[in-house]
Amino acid sequence: MSKDNKSAAVPVRKKPLKLRIWNNRGFYLMFLPVFLFVLIIYYWPMLGIRYSFYSYKLGNMTWVGLKHFQDMFGQKEFWLAFKNTLVISIVKLLLNTFVAVIISIFLNEMANMFCKKFIQTIIYLPHFMSYAVVAAIFTLFLSPSSTGFINETLKSWGMIEKSIDFLHNKAMWQPIFQIINLWKETGWGTVIFFATLAGISPDQYEAADIDGATRLQKIWYITLPSLANTIIIVLILNLAKVLNIFEPVFVLYNTRVLEVSDVISTYVYRKTFLTAIPDYGYTTAVGLFKSIVGCILMLLSNEASKRVRGRGII
Repeated sequence: MSKDNKSAAVPVRKKPLKLRIWNNRGFYLMFLPVFLFVLIIYYWPMLGIRYSFYSYKLGNMTWVGLKHFQDMFGQKEFWLAFKNTLVISIVKLLLNTFVAVIISIFLNEMANMFCKKFIQTIIYLPHFMSYAVVAAIFTLFLSPSSTGFINETLKSWGMIEKSIDFLHNKAMWQPIFQIINLWKETGWGTVIFFATLAGISPDQYEAADIDGATRLQKIWYITLPSLANTIIIVLILNLAKVLNIFEPVFVLYNTRVLEVSDVISTYVYRKTFLTAIPDYGYTTAVGLFKSIVGCILMLLSNEASKRVRGRGII
């Protein structure tokens, strides 16, 4: 073995950990406030997980083990909320993504820059409104009373004779919810797709023009394939958040449509704040189950991201 090879094989000794920390103490001091913030805000509350195994009523705690989970899995009401959560969230994700892609392509094809910017601004604005305001607006529009714009318009056109109570109708609530959500969030969802469209090389379109491609063919063979990877990434990244829906449903649902509108978060809210003597242990158990399912979805999303993009999201 040559002298160079022998020297290369000698491991480099690192300084002791304490010495390295002392030498970089300034960086550790700067990091300390952030570390304490994360520890207090994100990790300290996790100690409350232990309440999942206690009956916690009126300040009295009694160990019950897995009883809350047995009760939860045995309740039809819980499984209904779980099913509604998945249905509402997944349909919301797919609809928002699909419509955002369509609008992005439509605006990308517009030649008039003034109209393009004007439409972009109009569809962005609803995103900055709170869901409470949005719910108030659509409740007024859909009201069965004489102030309801939709019902009065349909009556004046002779399409209906009696007012329809849209937000209290089980068959209509979910479609109306999705329409309201589209109106509010689709414009903002187009931002990421516009960024992708801006990155498409103009040379591809010029080559397609030389080959005699129509506008529709350019969209089908150039624009959509360029957006495909972004669409998949958006779906994957949002899949892990499908159980975290609360405010959009909370401001629009009511007791008459609980069967189709109750989600896990509103279920926990009702069991905690609308029950005479709530068992905080039970609602903590529901929250823990939700977190575990969310964690599983995140791991699945991460694995899907590795297969699609070659790298994970965490």
